Amino acid sequence: MPQPITVVDAFTSVPFTGNSAAICILSAPRDDRWMQAVAREMNLADTAYLLPEDGGWQLRWFTPTVEVDLCGHATLASAHVLWDEEHADRSETLSFHTRSGVLTACHRGDWITLNFPSTPPMDAAAPPTLAPALGVPIVSAWRTPFDWMVEVDSETTVRALDPDLAALARLGGRGVIVTSRASSPDYDFVSRFFAPAVGIAEDPVTGSAHCALGPLWGRRLGRDELTGRQASARGGIVRVALQGDRVLLSGQAITTLRAELLA
Repeated sequence: MPQPITVVDAFTSVPFTGNSAAICILSAPRDDRWMQAVAREMNLADTAYLLPEDGGWQLRWFTPTVEVDLCGHATLASAHVLWDEEHADRSETLSFHTRSGVLTACHRGDWITLNFPSTPPMDAAAPPTLAPALGVPIVSAWRTPFDWMVEVDSETTVRALDPDLAALARLGGRGVIVTSRASSPDYDFVSRFFAPAVGIAEDPVTGSAHCALGPLWGRRLGRDELTGRQASARGGIVRVALQGDRVLLSGQAITTLRAELLA
């Protein structure tokens, strides 16, 4: 039986920007090998699979090479598809059962708000190969449950990064978040995210990275509500609100493709 699949650009309202995710709403369970093969075929940062479970939805995320524990943009895209294709009412708060616990999504005007776990960064000595791999000096370094995170001197430096991806892949962990204070008054901070170790050279917009970026910049700026700009070539905007051990991530989404998998 053909399997519908929808491609959504997340953390943007402009087609072909933001971060693309492929979303499969399954009518029955599929095995891990099939899900990984489809993710490899789609060759997007993440492919998400949804299956009804306990009054909500089981949600799993696969990059082209591995299953991951937490993914923001594919969760946002999943919520968008469930509402847009009328699998759920827009007034309904969606619950997702994931490897990172229960996550929720609600619709607020043109924006979708996700309730995610906060992952505050911890001070850590940067590996000696990290700065050479990035090709720029590091101001500060931290470790999150998933990634290395570093601060550099300016937004100009963040935007100009051209790292050695092979060297970054050897660092261990999921990836590397690079951030600085924003130079534009429209944003509080900027970032980029590189994850070659899990098959993603550069992730265009990374919701889960903002679970660490939000607490960092919230402490720095003394605020609970911030706006981040991920300064990849595609780019995207993530609004962050800090609520204790949770982080509310808000973004927009737009469908760009509907198709069917025949195998």
